[in-house]
Amino acid sequence: MAAAEAAVVSSSLETDTARVPGTAGTAAATAATSSATAAAAAVAAAARTGSEATASKAALATKLLSLSGVFAVHKPKGPTSAELLNRLKEKLLAEAGMPSPEWAKRKKQTLKIGHGGTLDSAARGVLVVGIGRGTKMLTSMLSGSKRYTAIGELGKATDTLDSTGKVTEEKPYDKITQEDIEGILQKFTGNIMQVPPLYSALKKDGQRLSTLMKRGEIVEAKPARPVTVYSLSLQKFQPPFFTLDVECGGGFYIRSLVSDIGKELSSCANVLELTRTKQGPFTLEEHALPEDKWTIDDIAQSLEHCSSLLPAELALKKSKPEESNEQVLSCEYITLNETKGEEDIIKAS
Repeated sequence: MAAAEAAVVSSSLETDTARVPGTAGTAAATAATSSATAAAAAVAAAARTGSEATASKAALATKLLSLSGVFAVHKPKGPTSAELLNRLKEKLLAEAGMPSPEWAKRKKQTLKIGHGGTLDSAARGVLVVGIGRGTKMLTSMLSGSKRYTAIGELGKATDTLDSTGKVTEEKPYDKITQEDIEGILQKFTGNIMQVPPLYSALKKDGQRLSTLMKRGEIVEAKPARPVTVYSLSLQKFQPPFFTLDVECGGGFYIRSLVSDIGKELSSCANVLELTRTKQGPFTLEEHALPEDKWTIDDIAQSLEHCSSLLPAELALKKSKPEESNEQVLSCEYITLNETKGEEDIIKAS
């Protein structure tokens, strides 16, 4: 009996043992199937995500091409106005995923983007940008005044008329008083004549004077030309530094003003800091977009906000419907210099 029970137990154990491999195989097969299903689902999800991303990029690209108007950005010290515009262009292109293969198959369309009123690389502040049809508004928009805060340094003259240049002359300034500075400002207010700096965007034989100067070429000063200063006041005087608030018209150079003030005081001076606080109706505090706001959506909102600043006739032009064809993007920069009537066009593919 014991032997029979032992045989039954043994048989039972053998039977259970024999069943284990079959169960393990089934589990492995199930796991493999689940893995394959998960992988297929992941691929499908990735495909959907990729399709959604492509659709999203296409929508952004279409929105970018539809942008039209004038807005303002905050230019920091360092880059030139053209370099800043290029940085803005690259950020917009990257966000819209352009150009891409599917866009390249379509017809070519030019997106115009440009700035009006060059700011020196050492200056910061409001830089007005036109996009789409807005590039045609820049000349009219910038016929108004500009406002600056400038910090001048007495006792030093430089070849660029600002702190980035080489010191060319030093003169005493210790006897100059606040009253002395305030007493001569009236001479620089109203309709006056001004000699522009040699280091400037003005041109000779198609080349910028600043470029020729950097090459070491001899450049003659441009003749004095009429400019307008609407208001000029001394905000602070802490020798050798003095701070000016200046509102002026187009073609005016703050560097020349500060240099001329130094000469009028029987000393010399250069610009230490320069900030453009207003350009036309655009102010630094209210309208200038910082770099972290250089997105298609933020610019679209800014264009809408700034449309109320446009003269009525320009707003009517802006309201005309844009062409709806979805086409590939190339870039064209239109840079309007300080000199009225002078226009540079730089194309980039």
